[in-house]
Amino acid sequence: MVETDKKRELIIEGAIKRFIHYGINKTTMNEIADDLSVSKPSLYYYFPDKSSLILGVIEKVFSDYFEMMEKDQASKNTLEECLAAFVEIRHRFFQKYYMLHLSGGSPDASLNSDALRAAFLTMKAKNEDFHAQVLQRAVDKGEIAPVDVQKIAELYLDSQAGITSLCLLHGNKELFPSKKEMKTILEKQHSLSKIFIKGLK
Repeated sequence: MVETDKKRELIIEGAIKRFIHYGINKTTMNEIADDLSVSKPSLYYYFPDKSSLILGVIEKVFSDYFEMMEKDQASKNTLEECLAAFVEIRHRFFQKYYMLHLSGGSPDASLNSDALRAAFLTMKAKNEDFHAQVLQRAVDKGEIAPVDVQKIAELYLDSQAGITSLCLLHGNKELFPSKKEMKTILEKQHSLSKIFIKGLK
């Protein structure tokens, strides 16, 4: 069982490397099998199709993300420190895994499965719940006024995502955002966090 899990993890890591480099649409299952020197039947044993492999990759990325978020918030004392740390973590993950969301060429049917949509919605809800818990602790400590923490968490995260989208929309249209654009995104997200906290006091 441990060996099976280890091989599955190796396949996911190999897929992440290729997806980051080439994008999901331009990567085939055969290329991943070749990269890892595993037989195609072996690859398909763990992941019957590309959609299931993409799902495995997404689950791995989000698992790492939430692990880092939980570890970081445990060492922070104030809401401002927590949100600032979370902005930095999201920014690092966005930079590292930017190519995962690009769809070069024709649309890939494996990106439109019900399982993937459900996984994204589950991760989005988990992220909102996580931020709501942080906000609730701030309410309990008297850092901010009593609010509907679930609604505020959703609004906050949607606003942060909006900053990223707008910066990229008005960027230089290159495949990957420039250092200047990435810096702008980070600065605006930090500013938004500070404004949110002031508004909640």
